[in-house]
Amino acid sequence: MSSDSLVRQHRTATATLTVTGGGVPLDGQEVVVAQRDHAFLFGCTGLDSVTHAAGQPESATPEAVASEAVASGAGSDVPAGGGTARSERMGELWLDLFNFATLPFYWGWFEPERGRPDTRRLQAAARWFTDRGCLVKGHPLAWHTESAQWLTELSNAEITEAQLDRIRREVTDFAGLIDTWDVINEVVIMPIFDKYDNGLTRICRELGRIPLVRTVFDAAREANPRATLLLNDFDMSAAYECLIEGVLEAGIRIDALGLQSHMHQGYWGEEKTLGIIDRFARYGLPIHFTETTLLSGHLMPADIVDLNDYQIPEWPSTPEGEERQADEVVRHYRTLLSHPSVRASTYWGMVDGGWLGAPGGFVRADGTPKPSYHALRTLVRDEWWLAPTTLGTDERGRVGFTGFLGEYEVSAGGRTATFRLDQPGPATLTVEL
Repeated sequence: MSSDSLVRQHRTATATLTVTGGGVPLDGQEVVVAQRDHAFLFGCTGLDSVTHAAGQPESATPEAVASEAVASGAGSDVPAGGGTARSERMGELWLDLFNFATLPFYWGWFEPERGRPDTRRLQAAARWFTDRGCLVKGHPLAWHTESAQWLTELSNAEITEAQLDRIRREVTDFAGLIDTWDVINEVVIMPIFDKYDNGLTRICRELGRIPLVRTVFDAAREANPRATLLLNDFDMSAAYECLIEGVLEAGIRIDALGLQSHMHQGYWGEEKTLGIIDRFARYGLPIHFTETTLLSGHLMPADIVDLNDYQIPEWPSTPEGEERQADEVVRHYRTLLSHPSVRASTYWGMVDGGWLGAPGGFVRADGTPKPSYHALRTLVRDEWWLAPTTLGTDERGRVGFTGFLGEYEVSAGGRTATFRLDQPGPATLTVEL
């Protein structure tokens, strides 16, 4: 079966909708049905929106100026230069494509001075997204990289206690704004990480991977029992499978598995991507592709083991690279949605010049959308979207239609109601106007 057929099989419902008014079926009337949102989480980093959303002056870095996460219109170019017009246009581009934002909680950034966390600014950013109907995730609560430097001055017992206090504080302070968290990041490599001293590697060596996972998940779960908690890693080898199996056998509850897919060395392709999904789907947990990049410039050499080791002064986007990226983006998202276990995909950087300075964004450094932006928007807002459709009810007030899973509205005679399609296949609903 083709990927398109599988996408429709797993991501659409054929609905029979009974429309009533005052409890009486509205027979023989015209109603308009329109999609309002996807059930699938089309995500992108909101890292660069923090300053803008908090109402503070913009940074001069390209990604902070350009990727300020926000609403509609994929067509026209972004105004050149900085300022409000550019910020608003970038916001429009963001919100017209995505419904799921990841905000930064790297401990070294969030609390560089102990006892002075960046809570208010991140709350303002999270509220900006939630006010616009987006789900927000925090990334990450525990990670050996970008950890707080002051942890290294503490004993292992003190580091552990500080880490747990940090988790309880953030999960509690952001409950209702952020109820989805990458709880711990890259545990496979954590105890053997040797590039520099950090508190998390120390305690992971002492406690072991699985006991540390239990400890941090228990703290997050206690702080917000309703939260969706992820285990996230870049290591797609059997080592990550072994960790997951050990965690599950230990009775630790994981709500979703995070799989990173930074493709700086080339697109994985459909066969490899589906093979990875199948390997991790066997645990019966929802899968989130948490960090995806596809480049529109030259690819990183294949012999680079740690992607962070590739540091070059300039990494430009090219016309031929942009066409390749657009094709690969479409193929990648079709592949993800063709598999029922995948519930979310977060693209790692709206604008070029983010992680490693790579040309991995959907928008160029000058603020203009690339072909990849338009290609993905065509999928999300056209091919996989039900535009306002006028239908006539039968004598029992019923209309039928097929739509992608998500939120819808139905309107007639100046009255409107909303409903959701949450499961693929046939659906029977009644909506009161």
